[in-house]
Amino acid sequence: MKKAIIISFVAVVAIAIGAFFLWPRAEGVKQVNTTADNIAIKGFDTVAYFSNSDVVQGNPDFKFVWKGATWLFSSATNLEKFKSDPESFAPQFGGYCSWAVSHGYIADGDPTAWKIVEGKLYFNYNQKVKEKWEAEQDSLIGIGKANWEQFKVKKPVKK
Repeated sequence: MKKAIIISFVAVVAIAIGAFFLWPRAEGVKQVNTTADNIAIKGFDTVAYFSNSDVVQGNPDFKFVWKGATWLFSSATNLEKFKSDPESFAPQFGGYCSWAVSHGYIADGDPTAWKIVEGKLYFNYNQKVKEKWEAEQDSLIGIGKANWEQFKVKKPVKK
């Protein structure tokens, strides 16, 4: 009798463990918006926005994989700066359009439609969308942060 109970218990635990690993789960947003080649921010150097206040193309000789994406840099110095503190240099909302995230969906961010606000880098879909976003940026950043947290659990619509 005890042996049958133990076998039954083990079988139930095994089924539960299997169901945990095989049951479909909610899939959140991809943490970093990348190209088809898995390049972050279309190959631009994210550190250069802060150090040069400009858009600078990265060089494949200076690359680093972070959050599953390959990041390119224009120099070894910028690569090392990013490696030491990637969160300080990576664009907000994974490089997706800040306007879109604040409106409950995702869209590609354009690395040439950028702005640094309080030490954080933001991209928008294009210059026209950036202008709309800037008109309400303080409230839209807050809304975007809340939406981004939800997107980590439930994958948003991509437009």
